[in-house]
Amino acid sequence: MSTYFSKVIKAGEKLREFNFRLATLNDDSNYLIDVPDDKGNRIKFSMYRDASSHWKISSQLMPMWIHDTAPQLAAAIEENLEAEMVRRK
Repeated sequence: MSTYFSKVIKAGEKLREFNFRLATLNDDSNYLIDVPDDKGNRIKFSMYRDASSHWKISSQLMPMWIHDTAPQLAAAIEENLEAEMVRRK
């Protein structure tokens, strides 16, 4: 399984490259994510799969454009997981 991937997503009225890294091998329920802000500083946070299999952002103190992008981030993780399953077959 690939432990790293990136995806360009529109967030905060800009296209931004989000980098995803699997937090632990053999457990695809937690990803570490980083993205540059408008000044080039990296914002780091994680997303986890809750008990009902929905992806949630674990940190609350981030720019609103990251919180607003949560559905697209979750979709990117799911797309990557599906692509990995196809590659394994």
